[in-house]
Amino acid sequence: MELVIGLLSGAVGGNVAGALLKNINQGTLINSLAGIVGGGLGGQVLSMLGAGGVAAEAAAGGMDLTAILSQVAGGGVGGGVVLAVVGLIRNAIGK
Repeated sequence: MELVIGLLSGAVGGNVAGALLKNINQGTLINSLAGIVGGGLGGQVLSMLGAGGVAAEAAAGGMDLTAILSQVAGGGVGGGVVLAVVGLIRNAIGK
C-alpha cells in the first residue's frame, strides 16, 4: 500500500513541479515517469526513517490518516525533486 501511494503521489508531484517550474518541464510522460521514480524513492526513504508507516498502521488494525498523508507528501516531494534533477541534467546536455 505504501508503495502505491508513493508512486501515485510521485507522478502527481512530478507533473505539479513541471507545471510550476517551466524550465524543468519535460512533458507529461517524462514528468510522470520521473515523478513515479522519485515518489517510490521518497516513500521508501520515509519508511526507512520511521515516518509514514502505513503498513504498520494497517497491521495494527487501522489506517492512520497522518501516515497516509506523510506518504503522499514524501512521494510528491520525491517526485518533484527527481524531476528537477532530470530537468537540470537534460537542460545541461541540451546546451
